[in-house]
Amino acid sequence: MNNHITGVTLHHEKYPSRDHYPFSLPIFNRTKQVVFDSPVTFFVGENGSGKSTLLEALARASNTHIWSSPDSTRYQINLYEKQLYRYISLQWANGRVPGAYFGSEIFNDFRKTVDNWAASDPGVLKYFGGKSLVTQSHGQSMMSYFRSRYKIKGIYFLDEPETALSPRSQLELLDIFRETGKAGYGQFIIATHSPILLAYDKAKIYSFDHHSIRVIGYKETDHYRIYKKFLLER
Repeated sequence: MNNHITGVTLHHEKYPSRDHYPFSLPIFNRTKQVVFDSPVTFFVGENGSGKSTLLEALARASNTHIWSSPDSTRYQINLYEKQLYRYISLQWANGRVPGAYFGSEIFNDFRKTVDNWAASDPGVLKYFGGKSLVTQSHGQSMMSYFRSRYKIKGIYFLDEPETALSPRSQLELLDIFRETGKAGYGQFIIATHSPILLAYDKAKIYSFDHHSIRVIGYKETDHYRIYKKFLLER
């Protein structure tokens, strides 16, 4: 499979600020380019390292809609928080393709909205597994969404999909990655903390815990090392 997105370039010289997040993060000032040459790419790093921020910027730069509920009032507003996508450029293999963004924090609102749509048009559920997402558990509804949505050619961005998934469901998600990769029509870019998902054998893993974004092996990740140490000590 030729990936839909083959790389991203960060244009440091055009950043509007160096004092506000995310432009203040050293990693976004020391990384010039990230290459995507695997059907599945993982972003790993500690909370606040920038992996979800870059994932969202990639989605916005590819014109992928990011579902969101109305913002509640915040004590402080950072006008630069969602602006990284304006200062990156994507390299496409054969032109743009449709995309979908999954965020664990926003999925609950999304499935309620789908249920509201189905109240007037039950046929809409065929695009999401054939039955109401709300009547299923959070994890079950996520898997219904993944099974149906990822049959379509496209670029898929996932932010911590493991949040509501059991270990068995995470293994099932790995099977979806394999099937989609084998079919040759889907590309996945995923921010995760899951050592199960990271074990996907054909994935490239980018770490955000160094001076610049760099490739690391599965057994180099803290996720693998910490879980292994924990289990061996039981």
